[in-house]
Amino acid sequence: MQARSQAVARQLTGWAFLVPLVAYLLVCYAYPLFTNIDLSIRNYTVRTFVHGGAPLAGFTNYVTVFGDPTFGTALINTVVFTVASLAFQYVIGLAMAVFFARGFRLSATLRGLFLVPWLLPLIVSASTWAWLLNSESGLVNAALGLVGVDPVNWLTSPSWSLVSVTIANIWIGIPFNLAVLYSGLQNIPREVYEASSLDGASGWQTFRHITFPMLRPVSAITLLLGLVYTLKVFDIIWIMTKGGPSGSSTTLATWSYELGFGSMVPRFGPSAAVGNVLILIALAAGLVYIRMQRRQEAA
Repeated sequence: MQARSQAVARQLTGWAFLVPLVAYLLVCYAYPLFTNIDLSIRNYTVRTFVHGGAPLAGFTNYVTVFGDPTFGTALINTVVFTVASLAFQYVIGLAMAVFFARGFRLSATLRGLFLVPWLLPLIVSASTWAWLLNSESGLVNAALGLVGVDPVNWLTSPSWSLVSVTIANIWIGIPFNLAVLYSGLQNIPREVYEASSLDGASGWQTFRHITFPMLRPVSAITLLLGLVYTLKVFDIIWIMTKGGPSGSSTTLATWSYELGFGSMVPRFGPSAAVGNVLILIALAAGLVYIRMQRRQEAA
């Protein structure tokens, strides 16, 4: 009887921990996702959005989105913005992590200071970069003028607007890569490096054959999280360029917002359809990561 009571108590304890988590997932993830899918398959107006009764549209909103010329531009910009951000954030973050892993005086203090860009509110970071890259009074153009370089229209030129927002996003994401990769470096056994040193391996050989391969699991999750975050970046681009000029820095995230809330006649259905495309891209990346992890475990 006592053993049965203990088993029941364990089950109740397990449910006590499980129910809040399930409730959180349902309220904060499942319900918004269901709502977004419902928005994308109905013809919503402002009236039906408030009072309900929007008619079913099937995949009409998706056809409208895929047939819009802006979709191709936004998709290409999203790919360029995401790939460039991830590549530079990872490479610079890894280089800094290796540098700080060597250990030196004040390294912990400097490492903490490098986390500041990641901790700042995005609106502050974006506003700061908008000021730095201002065509007329920006600090970057002032510095370029000192070395005889003509001012660049960073935020108002179609050739430079996407580059500008990408630079800002790279700056914001480097601390995250630094923190995660540095933690991964700390988990590599020191004995491996000692054996490598005794074998006469150079610094580059040690990094190539020991450090980088042993960082692959950490690198994979770092890149996956960075991908999910970068795909949905909206604040930085909207504050700095609003997706312009002429859509040159428009991404799927900013286009989704512009469709739903950036015009006098909101188009909630197409806006939700673009959002679902972003969700599918992130889901595909997650599935690729899971498959890679299973292959590594089976190897």
